[in-house]
Amino acid sequence: MEKFVIEGGHPLSGTITPGGNKNAALPALAACLLSDEPIVLRNIPDIGDVATMAALLADAGVTVERLDAHTWRLHAQQVRTAELNRDLFGRIRGSITLAGPMLARMGEVHLARPGGDVIGRRRLDTHFMALSALGAEVDADGMFRLSGPRLRGCDVLLDEASVTATENAVMAAVLAQGTTVIRNAACEPHVQDLCRMLNTLGAQISGIGTNTLTIQGIERLHGGEYTIGPDYVEVGSYIALAAVTGGELLIKEAGPEYLRMVGLVFERLGVRFEVRGRDVFVPAEQPLTITPDVGGAIPSIYDAPWPAFPADLMSIAVVLASQSDGLVLIHEKMFESRLYWVDKLIAMGARIILCDPHRCVVQGPSRLHGDEMESPDIRAGMALLIAALCAEGRSVIRNIRQINRGYEQVEEKLRRLGAHIYGTT
Repeated sequence: MEKFVIEGGHPLSGTITPGGNKNAALPALAACLLSDEPIVLRNIPDIGDVATMAALLADAGVTVERLDAHTWRLHAQQVRTAELNRDLFGRIRGSITLAGPMLARMGEVHLARPGGDVIGRRRLDTHFMALSALGAEVDADGMFRLSGPRLRGCDVLLDEASVTATENAVMAAVLAQGTTVIRNAACEPHVQDLCRMLNTLGAQISGIGTNTLTIQGIERLHGGEYTIGPDYVEVGSYIALAAVTGGELLIKEAGPEYLRMVGLVFERLGVRFEVRGRDVFVPAEQPLTITPDVGGAIPSIYDAPWPAFPADLMSIAVVLASQSDGLVLIHEKMFESRLYWVDKLIAMGARIILCDPHRCVVQGPSRLHGDEMESPDIRAGMALLIAALCAEGRSVIRNIRQINRGYEQVEEKLRRLGAHIYGTT
């Protein structure tokens, strides 16, 4: 099993550039099924989940070419099967975004259960409800089998603002007959990216960035090119990393328009950053003092759908809180198992009480010491890596495949900032 060996306690400083948004890249790759012409995608992150999605598409008959480290050319001139590779499909959560485009392209699709991080139940009901509203028949006994050779536009209210269900509904609707209105739609940056990409291919989607999307169905999409935006979760991770190690960091092409809520929440934990055009600058020696609520009440940090604080940064916020002076309640509202990794942080010296699957109380600052641990999922793995880099002594993190699934060349990037880290088996 591959692992990272880290010698902590060294300030990390310098310049870093985030990769493309992982959660935008995966549905963008899936959307290439909607056209029989070539599509070039740029700023695709060089990560494990992207490789798995590309392999899934190639297995289905799509011609997939990697033009350089971050540019892919896909040509779905022919799609030879409606049954996707079960092994590949089960490796990543993002594979579920193939349901909508496969249904629109083939009139049917056979899906295994998607994989991904084990962070609690991640229901698929909203996906099937939306696709059923468009005219698909759903058989969820064992494998998921969807058929819908004549999808028609509809007015659908999603029962939750699910990102991937919104993406599936949008991709199915762009080639459906008539007009589709998706209400209570997710509007995260990666959903916006997908809609803008589809519009460059000829789709007619309005309301991008809002909770109501209107899609006028068309006969076919043409080819084209699109550039994925920066990964704001990666940017948030590096802001926290600089803060807890005491370093000064310039993050290039950081997409600051997507960091406003991150800035508000991090400021409550004593972290401030500056927006410099398209870049973000994190000054050295942050105050790291938790700001109480009005009247001196203990503050609460919680996640919710966009534009609230993103769930994927909650693990990072826990580590940041452990190094900030004060008391804070972390409330993970969206996933019931996402906080189960904090026992590893407690073993490193953090003062945390896990109240229940959704809440923990963090008292900082704590002096962390190195330890040996295993990465349970992408975001918790990155959180443990940040903790190890600010801890005293040596840490070992196993199962780093989980981190590499979502963070591009993290070892090399951190080493350039002065981190004492190396990968080994």
